[in-house]
Amino acid sequence: MPAGLDPTTLVVAMVAALVLAVVSAVAGFGGGVVLLPVFVALFGLRVAVPVLTLTQLVSNGSRVVLNRPGIDRPLVGWFALGAVPCAVGAGLLFVAAPLGFLERLLGVLLLVFVAWRRLRPRPPRLSSTSFVGVGAASGLGSALVGSVGPLTAPFFLARGLVRDAYIGTEAASAVVMHAAKLLAYGVGALLSTRVLLLGGLLAPATMVGAWLGRHAVHRISDRAFVLIVESGLVVSGLLLLFGAA
Repeated sequence: MPAGLDPTTLVVAMVAALVLAVVSAVAGFGGGVVLLPVFVALFGLRVAVPVLTLTQLVSNGSRVVLNRPGIDRPLVGWFALGAVPCAVGAGLLFVAAPLGFLERLLGVLLLVFVAWRRLRPRPPRLSSTSFVGVGAASGLGSALVGSVGPLTAPFFLARGLVRDAYIGTEAASAVVMHAAKLLAYGVGALLSTRVLLLGGLLAPATMVGAWLGRHAVHRISDRAFVLIVESGLVVSGLLLLFGAA
């Protein structure tokens, strides 16, 4: 048991990680954004963000394995070109970053993205090379505020990806980004023994949640699937905008 962590706190964290891993597995995103305020309340901000990164790495890795046939590998590569350098650079700046402002800015952007999708039901298909920019923005924001999965969702959806293809491609992109963040956090001495132990203890819950969500997603229609994603974007945007984290 990590020092200073009582069993009740650990159980709450495990249940939250499992439930939100299911959400991520079904909608392809969102668990990290909602899990961040829970982890902050339980562990404090400087522990919460690297622990969340470890948890997301396991959760997304599980989704990659479960959805690997549908992954758009070239798209993941373009995303990584932007995400890796920005995630490393922003991760090194994490300790001094103005997190409150960035969280609220992201909240506004998420709501704008949902409005854009509603006003333009058939948004233009983004080119593969444009995902270098998507990856760069994602790497920057994720390293500073823990999770920006909802920020990338409209861009992956605009490619026409649904179900296995969407979930697997988004998850593979996230794995690359989170690995880069962990490198930066390690250099910045944020990966303490407590953080690593917490990440290891929460990993099984995220893997079970990914498995449960994998089976649930095939019971949902394409229309309902997109509505779940957009509803998650709205909730996440409001949470960020009004400082729930």
